[in-house]
This record gives sequence, structure tokens and C-alpha cells, in this order.
Amino acid sequence: MSNGLDNQRNLGTFRLVLFSIGLTLASGVFSMMGDFAANGAYTGAVLIGWAIAGVGMLGLSMSFYRLSIVRPELTSGIYSYAREGFGDYIGFNSAWGYWISAILAQVSFVTLFFAALGYFFPAFGAGNNLTSIVVGSVIIWLLFGLILRGVNEAVTINAIVVIAKIVPILSLILTILVARAFDWSVFTQNFWGEGAGMSIFDQVKATTYVTVWIFIGIEGAVVISGRAKNTKIAGRATAISFLSLLALYFAISFLSMGVMPAEDLAELGNPRMAGILEYVVGPWGAVLVNVAVIISIGGALLSYTILATDSAFAPAVQKCFPKIFTKLNKRNAPVSSALISTLVIQMFLIIVYFNESSYQICYTLSTSAIMFPYFLSALFCLKITVKGEGMSDLSTGGKAKAWIFTIIGAVYGFWLLYSSGLTYILVSALLYAPGTILYLYSKKEQKEKFFSTKVDMVVFVIVMIAFIASIVALNAGTIAPF
Repeated sequence: MSNGLDNQRNLGTFRLVLFSIGLTLASGVFSMMGDFAANGAYTGAVLIGWAIAGVGMLGLSMSFYRLSIVRPELTSGIYSYAREGFGDYIGFNSAWGYWISAILAQVSFVTLFFAALGYFFPAFGAGNNLTSIVVGSVIIWLLFGLILRGVNEAVTINAIVVIAKIVPILSLILTILVARAFDWSVFTQNFWGEGAGMSIFDQVKATTYVTVWIFIGIEGAVVISGRAKNTKIAGRATAISFLSLLALYFAISFLSMGVMPAEDLAELGNPRMAGILEYVVGPWGAVLVNVAVIISIGGALLSYTILATDSAFAPAVQKCFPKIFTKLNKRNAPVSSALISTLVIQMFLIIVYFNESSYQICYTLSTSAIMFPYFLSALFCLKITVKGEGMSDLSTGGKAKAWIFTIIGAVYGFWLLYSSGLTYILVSALLYAPGTILYLYSKKEQKEKFFSTKVDMVVFVIVMIAFIASIVALNAGTIAPF
């Protein structure tokens, strides 16, 4: 039986690379330098953080690449890996977490998008007032209408948008270089953050959420691999996207730390890069950045509308989500998945307004939600590598590389959870536990046993305990998710 995708498997490397870059190159690039500083990380810790993120995310990316080749039948990427490797309930949570992460990413984009517009039109304020939420709601429903015309058509439009937004971002780097604004003495000033009240180790941990946030989406080509001409193309696109973005991110971060000291970077408003360019060349620099943000996030909203839709549709095809998510329109667009995703985004936008949540809070929640799916994917890759799957045709060097990248990916996945700390583990429980209702409904719909293994039952109990603990902490004021 066709799942509605068979006649849409025509995406090549170029469009998949641009799609993955479009997902990843969004809002984070414009605020990361100030976010590092605001979290308490000084230059030395940031460089160490980049080294960990660069090696770790490379390991994850190569794990995705390896999985796409060794297990090509798992065309739904991240969530199908967890389900195949560890069971139905764990797989469902991976699917749910990835979907919620994509939705929260869109919410964060809306807040920064209107914060950038607020530079030109003060009515939008910091991006989380009533005007911003109303206009943002109109935009997400317009994007919903675009998705109804067909996902592949939207991917093509996204490719054009990605090219348009790379140009101004590169111009930002050139501006700093041409203006000779980089100062080595500023770069090395209080290099290790002495007297700042945080150890080097804690500073490095503080970089984790920022580095993960700016790389969320790098697996996008694998997630929609069911639409690629073949799975090797999806894996290749993931690798190319990662290496390109790593070079770009590091260059921007490195140069920024040589323009302004950490204390000043931490005080910049959103988007923080606007403050840096205004410091370098005056008000027109801030204008350039805010225009780039508007273009960039406009494209990212489209990309994540596609991702959120596929993140609900693909698991439903595999009977991980309820059947209602699989409904297609006459253009073979997953209308129900798009509609439900848009409704959930709308709900979160309303929550943002009433809680006056910032861009940073929204993206931290999105990052928290995706860490478990990343970790589970890396563990599944380690599992099949230990079993020797896909190793027989590799040379000795190829086997060594497979082991190295797999181990790095798994260790980095664990590091993400460890460095996030107990507080955000509890916050994650607030996001994950409600999804269990959908899981139970799906199982009842299929007339299957709710928990077919003891592992699933144990994980369910852990999730519920964490959820109760998070509610208690929330009432005590220990955590504040929004």
C-alpha cells in the first residue's frame, strides 16, 4: 500500500543540503555570541565548548549518515531509530519529543522575528506582545496553507529562501574583517573568566544549549529521507550541511569575541549580532542584521513547518501516532498532520504571550525536547555497530571510522543530557508526559497491548515520576518552563 510519499521521492543532494541548512541556519546564528556570554561562558570556555560540539555533532551527523545506509528501510529517521532499537513506547517518546521540539522552535522563531521587526516598527516590541502574537499567528496559518499545496513544492521554495539569507550572513563576517574590528587584546581579555563565579567546567556546560540549538535541524535531510531519491543522498546531504555550518558558526563566534568583551556581549538585546555590527560600523550595521534576521527566520519558519508536518505524519504512517495524522489531501499533502501541528503552535504562542516568554526560553525548551531523540539515535547506531550490521563490506579503515564516529555520537548524546542538568530534565518531563495520552490512544486504536515489554513499562513509570516531580518543583517555584 502506498503511504502517499512514493510519487514524491525526487529530492536530490542539492535541495536536501539547502533544506537541512534552511532548518539549521535560522535564529541561533544571530544571537549565539551574546547567549554564550549571558550564560556565563568566557572565551576559553566557548572555544572548548565549540571543540566538544564540533566533534560531538560530527559524531551524531555521521551516525545519522551510517544509519541511513545500514538501515535504509527506516525512512523516518530519528524516531524510527529509537522505536526499532528500544521498543514502541521509547520510540513513541522519541517521535513525540522531536515533533514538540520542531513546534517550539517555530515559537522561538516567531518571537525573534518580531523582535527584529521591532527595530523598525516599535509596535512589535520584544516580539512577545499582543501585536507580535496576532501577526505571528496569521503567518503560521499562511504557512499551513502553503504546506497544503505539497511538501516538495515547499522544499523548492525553501531552497530559494536559503540562498537569499546566506548572502547577508556572509556579509556580516566580511564587515568585521574589512573594518578590522577584531582586536586580539579584547579576544584574550579575562580569557578564562576569572572572578566570574563559575568554574571552567561549569562554563563549558553552559555552552551546551546554545551549540545544540544552533545545530538543531542538521538531521533534517535524514528526517525527510523518504522524499529523497535514495538514502545515501540524504546521508551525504547531512554531512555536507554540518561541515558547512560548523565553519560558518565558528567564524562568527570567534570574530565576535574579538570585537566586544564578554560582559558587553551579555548585555546586548535580541538579535545580539545587531548590537555587534552597530558597535563596529554604526546604525546601518544593526539595520543589516535585522533585515538578515527577518529573511533568515522567514525561511526557517517555512522549513520547520515542513519538518513539524513530516515529524507527525511519518510516525503515524508507521502506526506510532494515531491514524488521523496520516490523512492526505488531493495533492498528497499530509493535511491532518499540518493542521494539528499548526494548532499546537498556536497554543504555545498564546502561552508565550500570557507568560511574556523570551526567545531564549523558547529555544531552551526546544533544545530540551530534542536531546533525548538525539541520544536514542546515537545509542541505536552503537547497538547495530556492536552487532556488526553494515560492517562486513567495509575496509579496515572504514570499520575503524564507523566505530569512532559511533562512539563519539553516543558519548556526546550522553554529554547533552548530563550538561543540561536536573532542572531541564524535569522541564523535559513536562513536555514528554502529556504525549503518553496520544500513545495510549494509538495503541487502543490498533487494538494492541499498551506496554509489550518490561522496559517500556519501566520507562513509563520513570516518565510519570519525573512528571510529578516537575509539577511539584513548578509549584514550589524551583523551575519555570515558560
